[in-house]
Amino acid sequence: MSLFKSASVVSLFTLASRITGLVRELLIAATFGASALTDAFNVAFRIPNLLRRLFAEGAFSQAFVPVLAATREKEGDAATKVLISQVATVMVGVLLVVSVLGVLGAPVLVWAMASGLKQNPESFDTAVVLTRWMFPYIAFMSLVALAAGVLNTWKRFALPAATPVLLNVAMILAAAYGAPWLGSLGIEPIYALGGGVLLGGVLQLGVQIPALWRLGLFPRVSLRWSLFRLAWQHPGTQRILKLMLPALLGVSVAQISLLINTQIASHLATGSVSWLTYADRLMEFPTALLGVALGVVLLPRLAAAQAAEDGAAYSQLLDWGLRWVVLLAVPSAVALLTFAQPLVAVLYNYGAFTSADVRQTALALMGYGVGLLGLIAIKVLAPGFYARQDIRTPVKIAVVVLVLTQLMNLALVPLFAHAGLALAIGVGALINAGWLLWGLLRRGAYQAQPGWGRFGLQVVAASAVLAVFLLWVATQLVWVGSAAEVPRIQRVASLALSVGGGAVIYFGVLLLAGVNLRQFVRK
Repeated sequence: MSLFKSASVVSLFTLASRITGLVRELLIAATFGASALTDAFNVAFRIPNLLRRLFAEGAFSQAFVPVLAATREKEGDAATKVLISQVATVMVGVLLVVSVLGVLGAPVLVWAMASGLKQNPESFDTAVVLTRWMFPYIAFMSLVALAAGVLNTWKRFALPAATPVLLNVAMILAAAYGAPWLGSLGIEPIYALGGGVLLGGVLQLGVQIPALWRLGLFPRVSLRWSLFRLAWQHPGTQRILKLMLPALLGVSVAQISLLINTQIASHLATGSVSWLTYADRLMEFPTALLGVALGVVLLPRLAAAQAAEDGAAYSQLLDWGLRWVVLLAVPSAVALLTFAQPLVAVLYNYGAFTSADVRQTALALMGYGVGLLGLIAIKVLAPGFYARQDIRTPVKIAVVVLVLTQLMNLALVPLFAHAGLALAIGVGALINAGWLLWGLLRRGAYQAQPGWGRFGLQVVAASAVLAVFLLWVATQLVWVGSAAEVPRIQRVASLALSVGGGAVIYFGVLLLAGVNLRQFVRK
């Protein structure tokens, strides 16, 4: 399967995931609004999510996939299957211990994540209960990450990309049916969301197992201490652990930044954590559809090219990914900066989600939008280092960017409150991406293909025309208001026409400027 087709498959299923995720967020927003209890849920949900990004999709995947791809390239499938079983044995043993500690230590974790919730004892206690319910989610998702790494290495991209839909479906059912049922029993309805998260983790792991079994890659796992020790001492496991240490530090930097921002937001106006969360959910559309899809597809192939010592193929893969980033991330960033309030209003302005919530969420979305190009480019540039089994360089860059981000918070939060937190993250992402690109260029690992100057000007021109169109639409139509003031069907139709019209204008200007999109896809 070609790179473009592989990325398209991942993007298609990621789109399904993000659409169901948006439905989930709309339902939660309409049912619970932006309140102290939604702040409690969002804090509790961030704890297993933070660990998932640290250990599962973060440090583990960054270390596991390159070693797995290199082992398959150099030693064959038989040795690779042994490596998978050894790694799975170590992972299961560690996860059991971590899950028990997490459930017992939930109060400490909630306090460390958002001590500001202590201002409302009910909110803090709710966050503790939800954390205990949801903490085992990290165990399921870590095993899902292992299965996804294996399937992606064998070029089975569809199933790993589709499984997040199951989490969203479970949470939608929990909000639509579980919450009213708990309410009828006199139990706080928001607890249903915790059950939905745990169910989603079980379902995601469950659908991966048959796929591994059919490929003959289902790992043999044992909890016997002697076999656990042998698995721990396996050379491949040790190599992954050594790579995970700097990777863990690198991912920790991003999560420490998130932790600090959540702490700050918990001390701002009530609803600040939720406004940032709702904006972040919208940001996941472009970052996942483009950045995650490209990263998932490129990492195994970059690792294989590096293992084969094919520097030309390695460089061309990076160039291909970066051109897609510029082509789609720049207009997406323009849309978030010029059209944030209509987007938030159409998607969230129902039920308990007020006009004030729309304004505050839109401000956060614009802050994130400033750094969208950097956020997506990192997903392509960082795998360029991981494939070379060089994780230290991205870590060093991330540490410096963390310090810069927090210094920006000191200046921006007093001016823009929660939106300042989003803006600092956006600017930090641009710095991070630029530094990664410079590092690859300086090492000679990446050599830009001809035509970048002309291509960049074409994208900027088309994006400028798009910005004018979206600003005009945003000011000419009424977007914010109750359903009686602005009917839902009117808002949805206006958004669809605006987005569709913007896409036609952007790609039309590109064609007029001389961009051959068909040739671009073939490359």
